[in-house]
Amino acid sequence: MGGGQSHHREPDWGAIRAQQEAEARARARAAAEAARQEAERAAQAARAEVERLMREAEQARRRFEAEQAEAARRAQAAREEAERQRREREQAEQAARAAREAAEARAREERQRAERLAREAEEERRRQQAAEEAARQAAVAAQQERERQQRAREEENRRLQAEREAAERAAQRAAEEARQAQAAREEAERQLRDGTRPVVVPTPEEYSAFRAKIQHTGGFFHVAVSGIAGSGKSSLVNAFRGKHNMDLDAAAVGVNETTLVVARYPDPNPSSRFVWYDVPGAGTLKVPDWKYFNDQGLFVFDCIIVVVNNRFTATDVAILSNARRFGIPAFIVRSKADQHIRNLMKDIGYNSDDEGGNKASYFARARDQYVAETIRSIRTNLQEANLPDQPVYLVSNVSLQTTVVGKAPKKILDEVKLLTDLAGTAHRSA
Repeated sequence: MGGGQSHHREPDWGAIRAQQEAEARARARAAAEAARQEAERAAQAARAEVERLMREAEQARRRFEAEQAEAARRAQAAREEAERQRREREQAEQAARAAREAAEARAREERQRAERLAREAEEERRRQQAAEEAARQAAVAAQQERERQQRAREEENRRLQAEREAAERAAQRAAEEARQAQAAREEAERQLRDGTRPVVVPTPEEYSAFRAKIQHTGGFFHVAVSGIAGSGKSSLVNAFRGKHNMDLDAAAVGVNETTLVVARYPDPNPSSRFVWYDVPGAGTLKVPDWKYFNDQGLFVFDCIIVVVNNRFTATDVAILSNARRFGIPAFIVRSKADQHIRNLMKDIGYNSDDEGGNKASYFARARDQYVAETIRSIRTNLQEANLPDQPVYLVSNVSLQTTVVGKAPKKILDEVKLLTDLAGTAHRSA
């Protein structure tokens, strides 16, 4: 703790190395830029040469029309000259490409060298930092030992006082717990009489059990697709995975609800962090809507997609309310958009047997009506359920599947936005 302290200040080696690395990167970029400009100049000269040759060929053709014999000879000479120029142009392009590749190789070498120097500098900085930290901790430990001895004396005095106070608080706490238990019992009886749905908080054991049940894995994003029976959950899961309903590893679909337990479907893309889950539809289980969320273990998922029809059910409201209470991102999705739009087209007069009908016009009108009605209905449903406003994603399973596999769908609604927002949510949760 005593003794003189040196005021000599060591050079900032980290700053010096950072400056050297910055200068190295700047030189590499300058060299690459010079090589690129040289390649561009060579390519431009080759293009100019081609244009000149094309003009000469045109002049030769015109002279051929005036003087056949002389023109034939000159045309042959022009073709030979053009061939020679073509070979020269190819050679120039090859030389430019070789120069560009050499410049890129040099740039890579410089970048790798700079990265290596940066790693070595970082390791040296950490070693110095560790040594300084060890010295600091030794000094702190000595001070802490003195303080500990002082605290031990003070703590003994406080312990005696705390024991007396703890006895008094224990008596008060016992009386308060008895009062709270009585109040909780009376409140539960009142809720049962009034028909109020209680809030059920999962226990730590339930959290662990459900995480094990769905094979919750670190580093992955677990998405539950839920909703009422027949809303198209299984088809939506298949579309998210880029699968058709008839593929061998697709989720089972049918007229009746086919999902009776939570089914796990890893994403077939090996680089994807998503794991998809098909949750049994509400209405297929003899469970009250307010218990559906906990009974299906939805509280352990990283994200919940609620597949809805035009109006919310009590289960939809319960899922959204509980997701908000547990802090789980929830997306409202209405699938089968193509089917609903086709039905609206028929309602407004479209006849598929009429070859002269303006199908595109009918589709645009039906789509706009479907979007407006759905957004208005969902907003009203959220207000009636005392839930905050949030977007609804209108998707066609066909367009979604096409987009997932990297193709461009013929018609599109919110498929790309849904995939983008899901990816953003997954990235923020990482």
